[in-house]
Amino acid sequence: MSQSEAIGQKTRELCETILEDAGFKSAQQRIQAFLEDEKARTQYEEVVRLGQALRRKQQFGEPLSEEEIQQFEKAREELLANEVARGFLDAQTELEEMRQAIQQQVALTMELGRMPTHEDMDGCGCGSGCGCH
Repeated sequence: MSQSEAIGQKTRELCETILEDAGFKSAQQRIQAFLEDEKARTQYEEVVRLGQALRRKQQFGEPLSEEEIQQFEKAREELLANEVARGFLDAQTELEEMRQAIQQQVALTMELGRMPTHEDMDGCGCGSGCGCH
C-alpha cells in the first residue's frame, strides 16, 4: 500500500468514526428536523435577509433606522424562540467546532512534524507564524 493509499484509508476511517459519533448523529438529526420544518426555515431565511440588508446599508455608510434594527431583533428573537430553529443553529455551531478541531489537529501535525500535545492544541490555534508562539 502506497503512502497516499494509507492516508486515504485512515481518512476514510476518520470519516467513519465521525459518522458513528453520537454528537454528530444528534446534530444531523437536528439539521434534518429544521429542513423538514417550513416555519423554522422561513424564520431563518427572514433573519438572514434582514441581516444582509442591514450589513449592506452599513457597508455603504447608510444610517440604520431604529425601525430596521427593531425589525431584525424581533425576527431574531422569534427565530431563537423556535426550538427546531435553535436546535439547527446549535447543531451548526457544534459541527463547525468539530471541523475546526479536526482541522487544527491535522494542521498542527503537519506543521510540527509530530503529534500535537495538549499544550500545542491549547495554544492560540493560529499557527507558528502569528508571533504568539
